[in-house]
Amino acid sequence: MTTTPNSTEPLSPLSPSDERTWAMLAHLSVLANLVTGFLGTLLALVIYLVYKDRSRYVGYHAIQSFVFQLIWWVAAGTIAGIAWAISGALVVVVGLGCLLMPIALLITLIPIAALVYGVIGAVQCSQGVDFRYWLVGDWVRGTLEST
Repeated sequence: MTTTPNSTEPLSPLSPSDERTWAMLAHLSVLANLVTGFLGTLLALVIYLVYKDRSRYVGYHAIQSFVFQLIWWVAAGTIAGIAWAISGALVVVVGLGCLLMPIALLITLIPIAALVYGVIGAVQCSQGVDFRYWLVGDWVRGTLEST
């Protein structure tokens, strides 16, 4: 068991209900990205740092949400911004950008799909289901088990 920094009292483990709640909140942190564009990743990381020693379940879901948001929200949002900038520049220069705008629109929808997927993860965690993001979940689980 771990102890708090200036205390010899061990941290109490979370109840199953609290574990489901904090795991759900870690996945719902993706909603903060709607307002700030980046705060959801920080919220998921904070939940991981606070609860990783008290609950492996919460730690796993929080770091999984963090990695998922980094990849699908931040990276896809950046790529979407670049795609729109290139498309806009090409419209002004040669008119070719009009043909690229549907591609930029599809790339723009990736963070919205990630938002929906995060909410699905939150609902499943609140019901006690061991949710894993596609491609991210198994990698995170393997990384956590090797440490």
